[in-house]
Amino acid sequence: MALSFGFVDGDYSRSSVSVLGRNSAASRVREMSVVGGTRVFRLARGYAVAETYWLNVLTGDAIVHYNVTVVHY
Repeated sequence: MALSFGFVDGDYSRSSVSVLGRNSAASRVREMSVVGGTRVFRLARGYAVAETYWLNVLTGDAIVHYNVTVVHY
C-alpha cells in the first residue's frame, strides 16, 4: 500500500509524509515504513503502525488508527 498524509494547517501546512508497505486488513496490527515526504518532511524516515478497530468484510468499510513516528531534518 502507498499512502500519503497531507497537512493543511499550522507549521506543516502543504507538507506530506509518504508511507509504503504491506497492509493486510486481515491482520489487526501491521507496520509500514515512512519512505519520505515533501516540504518540511523531505528525506523523512520512520514507521507507521496501523491498527484496525472495526472492519465490515461485506462492504470493505473499516475504522483504522494510524500511529506514525517520523524523523526529519
